[in-house]
Amino acid sequence: MMDIQKILLPFNFTPNDHKAVEFAIQAFAHLEEVELTVFFAYTPVPEIETQDASVMGKLKANLSYLGQKVMQQEAELNKVREKLVQGGFGEGRVKTVFKARKKDIAAEIVELAARDHFNVIVINHKPGKATRFFTGNVFSKVVNAVKDITVCIVS
Repeated sequence: MMDIQKILLPFNFTPNDHKAVEFAIQAFAHLEEVELTVFFAYTPVPEIETQDASVMGKLKANLSYLGQKVMQQEAELNKVREKLVQGGFGEGRVKTVFKARKKDIAAEIVELAARDHFNVIVINHKPGKATRFFTGNVFSKVVNAVKDITVCIVS
């Protein structure tokens, strides 16, 4: 029996992320010794004590909306998991990690990949956007930070 190959698929609900899911199904679903984890780190919604002042009421409504959005994202991530299972991955071979983010997304991905001993990261790369030249992007940060992990790039 071969060692289990652990694949990390960071997901952020973009069309390119859906392309990465399709790639993972085509490339890995037929392999029994593969375990895939879909990962999303969300920005946590702050807890704020409010009084009935109108500004605080509006703030509370906005926070409530953000909380609902986080719940929707978790439901969507579970749909992605189901798509992977329907695409040929066994039930027990697909996991999701949905967690509050403490660092930037790239650092969260790199930390999880190293800590949980992933062999492969499937990540999308959308070329372009001049702003990325100045701010850096998740793709570049992950590719430059991981060691001894194969990175599959979907674009």
